[in-house]
Amino acid sequence: IMASAELFEDPFDPVEYVERLAWRTPGGGTKGGAQGFNPQQLHDEFVAHITELKNLDTRIQRKVERLETTLQREARAHVEKVADLQKSHQVAFSHFQSLDDRINYVATKVVHLGDQLEGVNTPRAHAAEALKLMKYFDEFLSDEFTSEAFVNPYRVHDAADIVHKLHLIAQELPYDRFAPVKASIVSKYHTIESELLNEFREAHKNNEVAKMKELASTLSHFKGYQYCIDAFIEESIQNSFYNRNEIFSEVGNLCAKVHKVILSVFSSPEQVMGKLVAKIYQTKLSEHVSGKLREHRSTDPEKYLQHLHKLYGQTVELSGKLSQYKLGSDSNFLNKLTKSIFKTFLQTYIEVEESFLKEKAMLISQRFYDSKNHTKKQLHTGIGIQDLKAVISDKTSIRFGLGSSSTDSNTRETYLSQELAINLLQETKMGFGRCKTLSSQSKLAANATRIFNLLLEFLCKQHIEYAIDLGLMAVPPSDPKTEPNIYFLDIVQQTNTVFHLFEKQFADPLLPLVSASPSYSECVQRKKKVRERMEVQLDTGIDKCLSSVIGWMRHIMRTEQKKSDFSTDQPPQQQYTNACQMLCKYVKKVIDTMRTSLDGNNVDAVLKEFGTRYHRLVYDHLQQYSFSSMGGMMAICDVNEYGKCAQQLQVPFVNSLFESLHSLCNLLVVAPENLRQVCSGDQFANLDRAVLHTFVQLRSDYRSARLAKHFS
Repeated sequence: IMASAELFEDPFDPVEYVERLAWRTPGGGTKGGAQGFNPQQLHDEFVAHITELKNLDTRIQRKVERLETTLQREARAHVEKVADLQKSHQVAFSHFQSLDDRINYVATKVVHLGDQLEGVNTPRAHAAEALKLMKYFDEFLSDEFTSEAFVNPYRVHDAADIVHKLHLIAQELPYDRFAPVKASIVSKYHTIESELLNEFREAHKNNEVAKMKELASTLSHFKGYQYCIDAFIEESIQNSFYNRNEIFSEVGNLCAKVHKVILSVFSSPEQVMGKLVAKIYQTKLSEHVSGKLREHRSTDPEKYLQHLHKLYGQTVELSGKLSQYKLGSDSNFLNKLTKSIFKTFLQTYIEVEESFLKEKAMLISQRFYDSKNHTKKQLHTGIGIQDLKAVISDKTSIRFGLGSSSTDSNTRETYLSQELAINLLQETKMGFGRCKTLSSQSKLAANATRIFNLLLEFLCKQHIEYAIDLGLMAVPPSDPKTEPNIYFLDIVQQTNTVFHLFEKQFADPLLPLVSASPSYSECVQRKKKVRERMEVQLDTGIDKCLSSVIGWMRHIMRTEQKKSDFSTDQPPQQQYTNACQMLCKYVKKVIDTMRTSLDGNNVDAVLKEFGTRYHRLVYDHLQQYSFSSMGGMMAICDVNEYGKCAQQLQVPFVNSLFESLHSLCNLLVVAPENLRQVCSGDQFANLDRAVLHTFVQLRSDYRSARLAKHFS
């Protein structure tokens, strides 16, 4: 390898360099194996290469020295050049300061000279202007107008400027000496003002924006400048509204179009735009709103409220769009205009709303009851009598006729309508929407509460609670002679459904309207009281239904169960008694009815209560009989079937009750000598010994086998 500087560029690996040198040297690598290796030749190559590296190092050192010498020489030359530039810069800076001082001196002289010239020229200009005005004034004195400004109709702007100045001067002159000339100047003043206004109108019709701007600038010095703005507004509004139903979009388009012209023509565009909008609101919009609302105010409250809500919303939306234009310093300008249009209608809004919702609710309710051929009755005043009749019927054999006006207990009409509830909720929902838009912030919560009270009255009180009261009156007695109709459970289910819809409306439209006011707690408490009152009524009805069902089950067992079923010594001829078969058939029917009519936590709670009463009924029923050994086997079969039937309740607690009852029935067939051992079993660990003794006493061999000794 020839030694060169390029071989030592980064990254440089000395080990690799030596290996590569050895590999390239003949006899220095591993090609020929051990015989091919020549250490002397490798040594000579290393020595020769080291010599080359030393020579390369010497050459590089000389090159570095030459470069350092050149660098030092160029650095000295650069320092000398910078020093020369600094000297030149100092000289230039001194010359600049001298020149700046001279310029300031000359400028001071020029300003002073200008002030002197202005001091001389201003009085001269005032004198010349006064001379001109005196000549023009002389023409008014002589009543002969010869000046070009008054004769040439194309110089009306110059004439306007002259007459304006003369008008100001004439106001300072004594009236007794200059009455004729003052009258002449005033007359000319009004004539020119009228001409300018006519020309402005003509320019506006021809859409000559530049001419309008010039005329408006000239008229701005006249008292009639306001007439110029009024004329512009009238011309802009005139013939701009064609479709009565599209007036809001037409107002927006007109303002967008005219705003560009106002910015170009008038020096105070905000004031002019504000007057234009005010004019539109107070004339076109006000007439449109009044015409629409007065058309239905007394004849159709529903359309009146719909139009009021729609028009007010459209006006507020329009105001939002127009707020992009600067209409003056009053931030409530558009809001005040809107309130002025709707003031008379908003003042009576909630009374109209309340009256309409009340009539609508009565109509919806009446339509429903008419469809059922039902006439509503005052139920609360007669509740005490109904309760008294129910007590008498339960305790005696006396039965009171329901009469033609009472609910037929053989029907399943609940007099609850989800459709009616949805209609009422929809009407009040729209009412809440109108209330939110049309009520002021201070009255919003109070107005929403009034609508909520109507909903409570007509949906909860007059519909749901009325249906519950009717259902309570129709619940069969606790000791029925025919199979009871427990359709009251349908009322429970439908009440839950309707009240859920009511609560959803309470949370969605109402709460946002009252959440930040004292009305919130008032509404929550009223809803809570209504809910609690309904729950009490429903619980009462469910309890009466369960009592009636259990009464009918008792009637089945009382009439179908024979004493011989349990006192016979013959082996059972069937799996269970006829009474058991009929009772289980009825229980399954009741369970199906409960599952169909109830849902959620209600069905679990009612099934558990029914199962508990069912067990108690069977337990008490068995206590009335004396059981032989074969009769005990039949009782076990019956209880087993009762337990299977109870399993359909899917209530673990009830299942455990019937399992315990089944174990107790086993005591009726246990051999007397094994009774003590059986009573000590684990299955009776949780039962009182007195309960076991009670069941053992039902055995026909209780006395003969002296079974009492096992419990002494």
